[in-house]
Amino acid sequence: MPYINVFDLPLLTCLALIAGAGLIIQYSASYDFPGRYADVLRNLLIAVAVMWVVANVTPIMLMRSAVPIYLIGLLLLIAVALFGDISKGARRWLHIGVTRIQPSEIMKIAMPLMLAWYFHKRESMTHWWDFIIAAVILLVPTALIAKQPDLGTALLVAAAGLAVIYFAGLSWRLIVVVVLGMAIGITALIVSKEKICQPDVAWYVLHDYQKHRVCTLLDPTTDPRGKGFHTIQSTIAVGSGGMAGKGLMKGTQTHLEFIPERTTDFIFAVYAEELGLVGCLLLLLFYTMFVARALMIAASAPTLFTRLLAGAIALIFFAYAFVNMGMVSGILPVVGVPLPLISYGGTAFVTLGLGAGILMSIHRHRKLIQS
Repeated sequence: MPYINVFDLPLLTCLALIAGAGLIIQYSASYDFPGRYADVLRNLLIAVAVMWVVANVTPIMLMRSAVPIYLIGLLLLIAVALFGDISKGARRWLHIGVTRIQPSEIMKIAMPLMLAWYFHKRESMTHWWDFIIAAVILLVPTALIAKQPDLGTALLVAAAGLAVIYFAGLSWRLIVVVVLGMAIGITALIVSKEKICQPDVAWYVLHDYQKHRVCTLLDPTTDPRGKGFHTIQSTIAVGSGGMAGKGLMKGTQTHLEFIPERTTDFIFAVYAEELGLVGCLLLLLFYTMFVARALMIAASAPTLFTRLLAGAIALIFFAYAFVNMGMVSGILPVVGVPLPLISYGGTAFVTLGLGAGILMSIHRHRKLIQS
């Protein structure tokens, strides 16, 4: 049964534990939304099917498809900028016949594929300008996504690309300089938050809604019924869960409808309220196990392409979980990033299933790849 038994058992176990936790908490969170739980089950089955299909694809085929997938994704992003649907002030969706798609999701996988392919081709003759070319490959689609605007997806695409560039040999000294610069900027915001958040101060880089998110991160009580409502209510829910939680279906913040978007971006607030610190630590353990296994697969991969790709996918899962939990807990700005395999959302499920399938393909075919 060479095409059936294609899953890496440790990786599949981690995914099953995370998805199981997601199904449990989605039952409670989506109880008041008829049909929502059935949609979650459908999305999970589709993700498993995608994972199985991709696990049967060889890494050589993945490498050959890297450039076409990247170019198609880039063209679709340009099409979104020109003809995309506008919803809630953002132009993110594109109609293709009977349905519509969000092309920015494609870039979460297309970006590490493309950069891994590029550095693989330049493996024996990498120079400093290769990192500049890689930065351009990364910045063009990231800028198009940020312009939609979709800050959450842009951050995830940038994180996936930067992971490949770092694993390809980017000096850690440069990374330290960038991190220090960001830390200084954040510190300056915190120190001068009252001045920086005044309406007459122009932030030329950020959109208005992004400015509000930074300001409400620094002090959500400045607009408790508006922009700060999400952060205030989610942190109350997280804190009120205590050690063991209030119990499934017994979350007051959840079922009295104080938590906004409780089946999607803020599902972790429901999880923390009903399952408590113990449940949260278990979930963190499951994610840590998955990322650790993905990094092990990357370390044992036989080619530079597969090592870079597996390492980037590991970081994608980490970034998803870290950013979502951070924004729900009030330590990061609110951005549209789902909790992997737990938040409701078909596109995210498929993207994560695709990433997991790539990891299993790399592990399965590791002895068949010629370097």
